[in-house]
Amino acid sequence: MPTPGFEPSANVARLRESATIAVSQRAKALRAAGRAILDLGAGEPDFDTPAPIRESAKAAIDGGATRYTATQGTAELRAAIAAKASRRRGETIGPDEIVVSSGSKQSLFNACYCLFGPGDEVLVPTPAWTSYYEMVSLARATPVAVHGSPDHGFRVTPAMIERHATNRTRGLMLNSPVNPTGTVYSGAELRELLALAAARGWWVISDEIYLRIVYGGPAASSLDVAPARERLVVVDGVAKAFAMTGWRIGWSVAPPELTRAMTAFQSHTTFSASAPSQAAALAAVTGGPELDAAVAQMVARFRERRDAAMAILATEPAITLAPPEGAFYLFLRAPGAGRVRDAGTAFASLLLERFDVAVVPGAAFETPDWIRVSYATERAAVEEASRRIVAAYHEASRGL
Repeated sequence: MPTPGFEPSANVARLRESATIAVSQRAKALRAAGRAILDLGAGEPDFDTPAPIRESAKAAIDGGATRYTATQGTAELRAAIAAKASRRRGETIGPDEIVVSSGSKQSLFNACYCLFGPGDEVLVPTPAWTSYYEMVSLARATPVAVHGSPDHGFRVTPAMIERHATNRTRGLMLNSPVNPTGTVYSGAELRELLALAAARGWWVISDEIYLRIVYGGPAASSLDVAPARERLVVVDGVAKAFAMTGWRIGWSVAPPELTRAMTAFQSHTTFSASAPSQAAALAAVTGGPELDAAVAQMVARFRERRDAAMAILATEPAITLAPPEGAFYLFLRAPGAGRVRDAGTAFASLLLERFDVAVVPGAAFETPDWIRVSYATERAAVEEASRRIVAAYHEASRGL
């Protein structure tokens, strides 16, 4: 029942629940009720965290790593992240430019909240992860969707970005590989976008959490190609590449002044990330041949699942999808797109309620004619779900 007299504050009055989390919770509830749901909604690798990382955390706990750390993160982890970023950039990046947080989601929010405010506009290449829009709104700034063309993997170009810019534009969100499409921007494409932002004096927040999950060679980081770092925030973490979602460790690489502001902000919210989790993240960041091989094996299995799903979906020629080059999502157009209002939500509902397949409707990513399908689960489930998607597509199309 509603709480009598409750009125949400202006801070959250328009806040929407994360659609990806809502789908996952609905799938779990249906499973608990006895339904054999195939959950292709969650963006969570189904692999175990590699053994060397788990062992590092156990050793840290036994060694007493059970207390608060510095707000900014342990000195060892920040030094390792800074060294990795320095190698990538080809210049010295110090530990004072790193803030370790409880997941890359917190790092992204820290950056948005410390950079943007009322009256500011932030350009968001769209479709984009649902939380970008909400984080910018929580900072009381305005997210501005810049829609890419599905014919080009939904990529945006500098010309598209410029058409949406105003004198209130203060920032640009970048994400490559992209959630939800799996698109990977080339180094040249990123360089052009970053050059435009630098010329216009905009801040860029570059979310690179999927950087190691690519299928056609290494992906470019903004650190590789940005003309300067004065207004660049790079966010990364261990959740996706190392199958460490529950460890909740992410970080930001940003100029010292912004890093100090984000550290102060975090000191009043979550304070420090988990000490054992930071020890585990240190093992992941410092890596080595065994961990590199583990990541490569996980990426190879993602590729196998992607290819298997696409082969099955290709048996229905009417299905349109953006072939993913990275991450672990398929983004496909729903039947009735352009004719049925919010076709993606209608199709996602049909899949869940009639075919026992959970996916995320495209409305979560500001693209209501599409759905996102995660293949971060065992191959047999991906293949069976793909067959059900084809069957559901046939059924939905007959009713149009």
